Amino acid sequence: MDKTGERGDFEWVYNDQPHTSRRKEILAKYPEIKSLMGPDPQLKWVVTGMVLTQLLACYMVHDLPWKWVFFWSYGFGGCINHSLTLAIHDISHNVAFGNKLARLNRWFAIWANLPIGLPYSASFKKYHIDHHRYLGGDGLDVDIPTDAEGWFFCTPLRKVLWLFLQPLFYALRPLVVNPKPVSRLEMMNAAVQFAVNFVIFYLWGLKPIVYLIAGSILCMGLHPISGHFIAEHYMFLKGHETYSYYGSLNRITFNVGYHMEHHDFPSIPGSKLPQVKKMAAEYYDSLPQHTSWTRVLWDFVFDDSIGPYTRIKREYKLGKQE
Repeated sequence: MDKTGERGDFEWVYNDQPHTSRRKEILAKYPEIKSLMGPDPQLKWVVTGMVLTQLLACYMVHDLPWKWVFFWSYGFGGCINHSLTLAIHDISHNVAFGNKLARLNRWFAIWANLPIGLPYSASFKKYHIDHHRYLGGDGLDVDIPTDAEGWFFCTPLRKVLWLFLQPLFYALRPLVVNPKPVSRLEMMNAAVQFAVNFVIFYLWGLKPIVYLIAGSILCMGLHPISGHFIAEHYMFLKGHETYSYYGSLNRITFNVGYHMEHHDFPSIPGSKLPQVKKMAAEYYDSLPQHTSWTRVLWDFVFDDSIGPYTRIKREYKLGKQE
């Protein structure tokens, strides 16, 4: 049954997420899309180049004045680090080396994690599966803000603060909404990360560490690239819970803007999602889409009808699969 109801201030629905049925319909009509599934052979080289670039930058900033450390952190290094978090997102779907080498994907994600400065990749993988399987799931999808966030961050100034603190909420929300035991891989992720941080600190001092971590925090907060966090699933139009963006920032974000296509086909690498859009254009062209992540942030802050509560939620029975 397709019906919508209110419960609290979220938009509660009692139907399945649309990606499951659309995926089946598209595959029935365009079975050749299956050929796009599988690893992206270029991803490991692109990511490695980004990691090495950041390690070189650590050396280059170690003698700079603090004001320039923060300038380059926000304007350059943070953009790379944000892009690396999106590479980790792709790697979490095993598209670096394929499903048969799942463990190698996990270790490669730890490698991609190094410039971010804080251990992230293993925990992200653990929760991101639920985001796809239980999209909007109450107590399951930790991408959904808490009631406290929705209640408090409801004015323009508070929403700006919420955007600035977004990395903190993404880190802490899983511990509140859906806590899970710490895995051995998470411990390894932390051990490797802090060991590399210590080596960087030993070689070049504190400034490179601040450059890396500050860049990650600043560029995942109030930054144009961070518009994708809001653009992906906040309900700008009633009844629509996932939106794509086809603009130029996809070039530096592993095509995360192709978000409807990604949720329809999570096993297809970001580099091939434009081909999905091209093959099945009639399924996507008529759906609502964003044209600017900066405009998304502006509207989120100043439109009273949009805020952390503007999300679709649903209840799932445990064990339900996509």
